[in-house]
Amino acid sequence: MNILFISSEAAPFAKSGGLGDVIGSLPGELKKLGADIRVMLPMYKTIPQKYRERMEFIRDFSVMLSWRTQYCGIFRMEHEGVTFYFIDNEQYFGRDAYYGYYDDGERFAYFSKAALEALRMIDFKPEILHCSEWQTALVPVYLKTLFRGDPAYHGLKTVFTIHNIEYQGKYDRNILQDLLGLSEADRGILEYDGAVNYMKGAVVTCDRLTTVSGSYAEEIMLPFYGRGLENIIKENRYKLCGILNGIDTKLYNPYRDPYLAARYSKKNPENKRVNKTALLETLGLAGNEDTPIIAMIGRLAEHKGIDLVISVFDEMMRENIRFVLLGTGEMKYENFFREKADVYKGRMSVSIGFSAELASRIYAGADLFLMPSISEPCGLAQMISLRYGTVPVVRETGGLRDSIQPYDPEKRTGNGVTFCSVNAQDMLGAVKRALILYHDKEHWPVLVKNGMKSDCSWKASSKEYMKLYRDLL
Repeated sequence: MNILFISSEAAPFAKSGGLGDVIGSLPGELKKLGADIRVMLPMYKTIPQKYRERMEFIRDFSVMLSWRTQYCGIFRMEHEGVTFYFIDNEQYFGRDAYYGYYDDGERFAYFSKAALEALRMIDFKPEILHCSEWQTALVPVYLKTLFRGDPAYHGLKTVFTIHNIEYQGKYDRNILQDLLGLSEADRGILEYDGAVNYMKGAVVTCDRLTTVSGSYAEEIMLPFYGRGLENIIKENRYKLCGILNGIDTKLYNPYRDPYLAARYSKKNPENKRVNKTALLETLGLAGNEDTPIIAMIGRLAEHKGIDLVISVFDEMMRENIRFVLLGTGEMKYENFFREKADVYKGRMSVSIGFSAELASRIYAGADLFLMPSISEPCGLAQMISLRYGTVPVVRETGGLRDSIQPYDPEKRTGNGVTFCSVNAQDMLGAVKRALILYHDKEHWPVLVKNGMKSDCSWKASSKEYMKLYRDLL
């Protein structure tokens, strides 16, 4: 079985969030199950030199994007047993960031077209193309339009994964011919609600549609979560399924993590206390190993439930806690937490930005991990916190609902604390329940151990993907 992942990100070459983590780890897990899995990425300027030095140039050719004739180079390298191909074009990818440019629609239309053209040039004949997010949504669209009838692509199937339906790739309806090179006869594939919508095109043209959790697959057919595409998703629900993401358990492992003050495991968790003490010292927080630390790591955005936290923040800080935040996002949220850090000096730490080293130390040193997302397709942070023995407090939505089960003191089951509604007081109630458990010397060790024993790997999910591929073929 030959599968080619076409993606705008894959760790360690390019990563801005969960997509990079997934495409960086899932192909290797699928390869263990016997498939020949390869990955195709843009050749970003920011790819570290140590990887560039290992790349082999294959060839170059021209790609037609409507009336434009553009250069394309193909490079190849092996990384941890997986073959990666890189599409090179300095005009589109020789930039300091992956996204956020006025011509993003053109850049990733080019990448989608070039990826398909490159299949003629590489030493690999895939049976399935697995694409993700709006940046590669035109791959199944082009396959069913411009490449339709070409014998070189006969029988080639496509899988499209929605990691976050909020970002759909919406552009002016006039780009259909001038930029994308498609005919008016194809307008119905891409146009929706007065715009050309890349993701909509992929949803209607792909052979299988997936999301990153079972709950999210159900949610995106509802107006609250579907972001305008809910009716299109419902029309294509016959090919939709949700498969929960996993994490790289070798990378996120407190027994091997080089950034920790002391390493530990689910069998010997005692050194977690050493990391807590080290975190307090590093961040300049008052307290000791009995003072609960609540942490948040991630993007500061509305759909992450930040407004819920803000609404009851002072009330939450009346509890005897220490609060640690690492993240970046909307300016209004960054400013709020900076101001509160001055108010609660010695009890609160705010680090705007991202550091893998500090993230590891927070996961290892915190007691509770707060993740009150309004919408969370899958979420990886709650899984990482489980690995590090930090108890998640989450809202029951998307992948949070599928990965975190509320602790039951009678049965001693469950790996976290949850709440249901989009309500700040309900979130605060969950935090207070978690703090009661923290001070319960009988149940807290059980809850922590349950979390560390949770299977957050790709083991089960990779088998589900293999079944999907077999069924498709």
